Formats: sequence, C-alpha cells, structure tokens
Amino acid sequence: MADQSIIARIAPAVGDIDGSAWNACARPDDPFLSHAFLSALEESGSVGPGTGWQAAPILIDGEDGAPVACLPSYVKAHSQGEYVFDHGWADAWHRAGGSYYPKLQIAVPFSPVTGRRLLVREGVDEAAYAAALIGAAEAVVDQNGMSSAHATFVAPAQVPLFEAAGWLIREDSQFHWENRDYESFDAFLAALSSAKRKAIRKERARAQEGLEIVHLTGAALGEEHWDVFWRFYQDTGARKWGTPYLTRAFFSLLGERLADRVLLILALRNGQPIAGALNLIGTDTLYGRYWGCTDDVPFLHFELCYYQAIDFAIAHGLKRVEAGAQGGHKLVRGYAPVATYSAHYIPDPGFRRAVAGFLAQEREAVAENRALLDERTPFRKTD
Repeated sequence: MADQSIIARIAPAVGDIDGSAWNACARPDDPFLSHAFLSALEESGSVGPGTGWQAAPILIDGEDGAPVACLPSYVKAHSQGEYVFDHGWADAWHRAGGSYYPKLQIAVPFSPVTGRRLLVREGVDEAAYAAALIGAAEAVVDQNGMSSAHATFVAPAQVPLFEAAGWLIREDSQFHWENRDYESFDAFLAALSSAKRKAIRKERARAQEGLEIVHLTGAALGEEHWDVFWRFYQDTGARKWGTPYLTRAFFSLLGERLADRVLLILALRNGQPIAGALNLIGTDTLYGRYWGCTDDVPFLHFELCYYQAIDFAIAHGLKRVEAGAQGGHKLVRGYAPVATYSAHYIPDPGFRRAVAGFLAQEREAVAENRALLDERTPFRKTD
C-alpha cells in the first residue's frame, strides 16, 4: 500500500453499516463476526442503551467508500459478559483514584469464541490496515481519557500484530474437541482408554434413557422452538449471571437471519422438550454456546452439549468443537486444553507495569496447569 493518510471513523452501530461491506471484511467462516449476528445483538436490545455495551465499531474506508477494515468494538461501562476477567484490575485502578470505566472492548459480546478481531478485506495490505485499526483503537482511548482497551479471544495469527504494537498479551485455556478424521463416535471412543470409553458409554445410556434427542437447523427451526429454548436460557442465565444477557428478541432474529448456521439440540420426553443446547456452525468448527433444562436428568448436560456436538461434527466433517469457557469436566470427555489469547492497551505507565507483572506470573501458572491437564487427557497413551 502506498504511503497515504489512513482515516478511521466510528459508526453508531454495526447495523448502520452495509452488511455486504462488513461481511467482506469479516469473511464467512465465523458466524459470530457476521453482520447478521452483531446487528441482531443491537436490534434486540442485548447490547446498547442500558446494557453497559455501547456499539462503537471502528472503520477504515477504501477508495470506493466502502469499509476495507473494521473493528468490532464497544464502549463498556462494566466488565460483565467478557469471560476474560479484569475485575481485579478495575478495583486496583479505582483504589488508586482512577476511573476504569468506560473502557474500549474489542470482542463479540457474550461469546468466548476465538476469532479474528482485526477485520480486513481480502486483496488489500492486511498488515498495514490491521496496524491502522490498532492505532485507531489506541487513539479512541487516548482522546477520550479511557483507562484501557481490550481485545479478547484473539485468533493466534493476530496476536503478534497486537504484540508488535506494544499491547500486553494475556493467555488462558479452553477445552476443545479435535476431529482426528473419525468415521463415527465409536471410532472416537476407540482412541480413548478402556476405562474412559466405558464411562462415556454408560453416561450416554443413562442420559438418553426414555428420551428422544433431535437436531434442528435451517427451516426446521420455528418460533415455538425459540419459545422453548428461551425458558431454558433464562433458567441457566439466572443461575449463572443473575440476569440473562440476551433478550428473547435476539433468538428470533438469530433464527430469521442465521438459521442455516444454527444447530439446536433438544431432548424430548413424551414429545415435550425438557432440555436444549444451542450451537452455531462455522466453516470448520461447531461452537457450543448455551444450554438449559427444566428436568434434572443425570449426564444430560454432557450428552447434549458435548457428545451430541461430537456426533454432529463427525457427521458433517467439522474439524473441531469449541464448547465454551471453563469446565475442567470436559477433559475426561475428550476435550483437550488449548491456549486462548487477549491483548490489552494500557496507556498509564505505572498501571501498565503492574498489569504486566501480574500477567507474567499468571502466564507461567496457566502454562503449568495446561501441561498438567495435557497429561490427564483420556486418550490411550502410546510410546
């Protein structure tokens, strides 16, 4: 790209941006970055006034007037719904007399899903425009007196771009299932130790007893299914977060705009849904997101969220299943620990040094824990 002034702008919302132009930057492999998903969050009131998430997407326009680079960013008034916890940083900053909020969050709201955060249209100088997006985020923080900017669940390939700009890198772990070209669920089980293989078969048998399990996607999804799942989601959300993040309207918009990228797994007893798990389908990955139930059935959570997801991934040739944040119980069920990354811009020198020291210690502990978990996977050991 020839030397020229790159001018960034902030749009009021993703929904105010032409969908095809946004998607040309986001690209089709990740449904969470799609214009349909992000605008549905806005239109449903899941983000916006009163939520603590104010959309502030940063754009760089090309010569044709359409965006060639985008940043999914939000002005945050709290640290909820991020899954990369910085409450301790906020407390320390407040004790020092500062205001940690508002801050700039570069993320997909409520979605601990790794993906690209520097969205650049194919065919242009990706490195240059990515660097320009990072610089624009820094300028927003500096010019508005914000404490910090945070890019969470950054794709590993983009971590060096933030690092080169001087952002602090934070590391954590999630549990993902990898498809080793399995032909069936039994083929996957054959790769496990005998004890774990038998345990999973027993769990599946108990979970499925007396139930019918159905997979719904595309045109098979209707409002009646979202009514049912909304009840499940509310129950889980109330127990985990106090107030569910997503509104009922979001699920209708999701079904309207992304039905072919949705997999809803329901457990039925006598034809009536008693539990469900919601997934989104990427180009090569199945993303598990939400689960809920009205009846307490042993092992049903594992069946719907983990084993049925594996079944679907194998049947459709997907490379992996990402089953969301946390959950060491996923390990014995074939989900192995993988690294996740976030990047943090902290302009105050003293605060930056304190956070950098914390991250160095945390990174060592995370690496040691992941190495320990790697030794405890249920797969058969080979010499």
